[in-house]
Amino acid sequence: MAGPVSVLPPLEHPPSRPRLTPLSLAVFPRLATAALDLVFPALCAVCEARLGPRRRDPLCGPCWDAIDRIVPPYCDRCGVPMPMREPPESSELGACRSDRGSSAGFARATLPGGGSEGAIEAPFDELEEGPPPPAVCSACVADGPAYDYSRSAAVYGGVLREALHRLKFGGRRALARPLADLAVEQCGPSLPDGIAAIVPVPLAGDRERERGFNQAALLAERVAQGLALPVRARWLARGRATRPQSDLPAAERSANVRGAFRAAPAVAGRHVLLVDDVLTTGATLAECARALRAAGADRIGALTVARVR
Repeated sequence: MAGPVSVLPPLEHPPSRPRLTPLSLAVFPRLATAALDLVFPALCAVCEARLGPRRRDPLCGPCWDAIDRIVPPYCDRCGVPMPMREPPESSELGACRSDRGSSAGFARATLPGGGSEGAIEAPFDELEEGPPPPAVCSACVADGPAYDYSRSAAVYGGVLREALHRLKFGGRRALARPLADLAVEQCGPSLPDGIAAIVPVPLAGDRERERGFNQAALLAERVAQGLALPVRARWLARGRATRPQSDLPAAERSANVRGAFRAAPAVAGRHVLLVDDVLTTGATLAECARALRAAGADRIGALTVARVR
């Protein structure tokens, strides 16, 4: 007969580690950044001052705040800033409503300097009742762009011009992060629904090899994260080499990129959003839009960090 079975002591479990909460996970990177800044002070990529409050790495707070952002109203088609429409005086409103068959029933946008040339007339009652109609500049009324709409975050100049130059020509890839965030923060709320994918404007092969990256692709990746959309870089490609647009006068830019792009059949029936760094004349974006349209794209938008005033 076997002897009595001895009872083994219970296994000792090691003490459980404290669980990391989302708050603690968020604090650790900040502490690490602060520690690194003490040893290796981080400097702004533009002004080279030490990064401090309101920093948008690698931009300091003052440089970030100095960017000349574009705010409404702007043209619903091309995105160019438009003058603010002045509401009618209450005494004039009654007269306008009593005479809707005449031009007195319309408000005109007043341009800087007091003129109104190029402004679009809108009925007062449309301004008073319900949402206002889309504002379209006179240039788009006469001959709109090849794309359906365009948005730009800020005016090309000053801090933003320097940041884009250092991204493109100085190899400061980290600048793509705050610049793309700027585009999302400024333009995201005004983008229409139904966008299927983000498509970066392709860079010429030799320039991408020389630079080591396509700045539009870097921006597109970050923009896609902010908008929760996929990136489809292969939906648009360059079919031939072109000269750098920055080397050409405005009159020659359209001819330089004419027929330079080809789109994949996958764009057929889809709403795509082109992403690039700067809108100057719009020639490159327009030619990209023509290639996408030829492949059957249903709707085409354009989003840039900056536009030339």
